[in-house]
Amino acid sequence: MQTSSDNILSATRIEKGFPGTKALDRVDFHLRRGEVHALLGENGAGKSTLIKCLTGAYRRDGGSMLLDGAEADPRDTFDAQRLGIGTVYQEVNLLPNLTVAENLFLGRQPRRFGMVDTRTMNRKARELLAEYELDIDVTRDLASYSVAIQQVVAIARAVDLSGKVLILDEPTASLDAHEVEMLFRIVRRLKERGLGIIFITHFLEQVYAISDRITVLRNGQLVGTRNAADLDRRELIAMMIGRELATEIHSAHSDAVAGEPRYRFRNFGRRGKIDPFDLDVRAGEVVGMAGLLGSGRTETAEILFGAHRADSGTAEIDGRSVDLSSPRAAIRQKFGFCPEDRKTAGIVGDLSVRENIVLALQARRGWTRPIPRAEQNRLADHYIRALDIRTADREKPIRLLSGGNQQKAILARWLATEPELLILDEPTRGIDVGAHAEIIRLIESLREKGMSLIVISSEIEELVAYSTRVVVLRDHAHVAELDGAQLTAHRIVEAIAATNGREAP
Repeated sequence: MQTSSDNILSATRIEKGFPGTKALDRVDFHLRRGEVHALLGENGAGKSTLIKCLTGAYRRDGGSMLLDGAEADPRDTFDAQRLGIGTVYQEVNLLPNLTVAENLFLGRQPRRFGMVDTRTMNRKARELLAEYELDIDVTRDLASYSVAIQQVVAIARAVDLSGKVLILDEPTASLDAHEVEMLFRIVRRLKERGLGIIFITHFLEQVYAISDRITVLRNGQLVGTRNAADLDRRELIAMMIGRELATEIHSAHSDAVAGEPRYRFRNFGRRGKIDPFDLDVRAGEVVGMAGLLGSGRTETAEILFGAHRADSGTAEIDGRSVDLSSPRAAIRQKFGFCPEDRKTAGIVGDLSVRENIVLALQARRGWTRPIPRAEQNRLADHYIRALDIRTADREKPIRLLSGGNQQKAILARWLATEPELLILDEPTRGIDVGAHAEIIRLIESLREKGMSLIVISSEIEELVAYSTRVVVLRDHAHVAELDGAQLTAHRIVEAIAATNGREAP
């Protein structure tokens, strides 16, 4: 039987807030010695905030933390390392222009007569990496090695510096299957040495391959902690997305749309982004896209819109081949795209509501043909009224608007271009209930007017309610397409949870 003394790290009732947001709400997290503990949750769940509180990157607002039985309150990441907590990120946070040995001992190089003792440093580097069965030239620049080797070097440094807790934040995102297995061998060896390892990933196969326990966060709160061996994959997904999914919603308008597809994508994809897929979209149809974070939903949208150029396949509109090699090319074909991250990829914060609304239309016209100010004012005022954008006036900087009103302004930007295919990536994420309902009504209104829509959402019941069909993605591939009687929340979750064509155990 496990007791509290088995915990190498205990975080209790951790709280962290930002203006207008409760990022962590009394979260408990306990890490045992010699275990791999997966920390899971969708975007905005609080994973990164919790890790930053544990490592001193953020000062927590409330709660307590014990490390090896003693109270701990790291002031910054260097203090956390000194206490025994090391972190390795997806983007290796070392210096690629220095040698492997220099990276391993950066800031603590052995010295002789006041000078760096390079010979001793190189010898110690070789000895350290031998513990990880890594035999490489430590005098070469780190940049000359693969990402997988760089990850091992980063882990070796973190463990050598800290040696109690190792946090791996999306360490396998850029690795192939062989490299992942190499990394997991090292993780298992560190586990045998008694380290506590926190593993953050969006690859569920890897979670079950390496983890002893799983903790799920959602909306800044603890959903639960379970033994990996006892947690059914469907139940894990339900914990992550926040619903038991017992209610089946299927609106009448989600019946099949008649007619030939306007848009046909065949074998469309890009290596490293999304496996080649086939997709048809008809006029007046909403095609939903479901899947967990990292499944390939956003990558599909970006390739359809030309943000990443497809390296395979063809695209047709009404039977004619079209070029979608860039966003400008997609806009010429009357595509619109509202991205998931409105703060960094959507709004231009210091520009006015008016300027943000006319931005895409001006880009399509070209900057040598500026839209007259009177026309800009007319467009802005029209969409402010039509979408009920709550702003004192059209000249207010858009960064001062609420999240829901920013989202509606981005929708207005694309509606002003009169698109015929509109791609919406998480259009209702992070907005209040009123704005949420308004955007759902807008999607239904656009569909009724004959627009084609592709909508990506983590809200599965929502997708079922307004979609004609739902494409399910997993591990950067389109794995299922559900329509008619098959289009239920339960079937979507089953498709997400399935593995190699079979339901997960």
